Amino acid sequence: MAKQLLIYESAVPVSAARHAGVCVEPNESYAFSAGVNAVPLMAVEFLRASAEYAIVFVAAGDQVMPAVVLGVRNEQNLYLSPDAQWKADYIPAFIRRYPFVFSSNADSTTLTLCIDETHPDVNREGRNSALFGDDGKPTPYVEKVLEFLKEYQAHFERTRVFCRRIKELGLLEPMQANVTTPKDEKLTLSGFLAVRRDKLRALDGETLQQLAKNDELELLYLHLASMRNFNAVKDRLISTLAEQPPAEAAV
Repeated sequence: MAKQLLIYESAVPVSAARHAGVCVEPNESYAFSAGVNAVPLMAVEFLRASAEYAIVFVAAGDQVMPAVVLGVRNEQNLYLSPDAQWKADYIPAFIRRYPFVFSSNADSTTLTLCIDETHPDVNREGRNSALFGDDGKPTPYVEKVLEFLKEYQAHFERTRVFCRRIKELGLLEPMQANVTTPKDEKLTLSGFLAVRRDKLRALDGETLQQLAKNDELELLYLHLASMRNFNAVKDRLISTLAEQPPAEAAV
């Protein structure tokens, strides 16, 4: 089955009828994210994420959204250790909300809590936090999940407004990153957008003042500063390649 929303195998609505007796046992394994090389990022996360990740923009239809780069190759997350631990201080909220997610109806007026039942920590053996109590009502654990997702959704809407504005200002242009491995293998990461400094400097004073007033100018400079972290992604790739055992010679 093709994945939904990058890391979700099968997100289904949470209900007492379907999920009575279902529990979730949080752990420190992020193996579910091994197959993604970028995940969405909310604007509120820029400050912390810019210290460790390259923040880029990705086109999605007629919209753009921020994302953090996790790897150079497709389906390779370089921020995972061999034992599926996260190798950075800050973990994007998109990753932290798994296995839960909101789905919306066609006009986005109704949000429904969903869960990926394929997550290995979703169980019926009573391990850790139940989704529903004996009375059939959501537990405090689910209420906490809902609070987190509502906050995430609010930040998503604010991020979408920010991205719409910078797109309208014409600040973005396609970019790519090139990496050469120690074995002279040339890799190219493309399909993302970045802000052009010269276009940002060329904005009139009134527009810059409005961007500063909305804290969006700070976001743009955090994005630009984060681009230096492409070197860190490259270093992670080379380190991973160095740790791989040499291929056995053919006989």
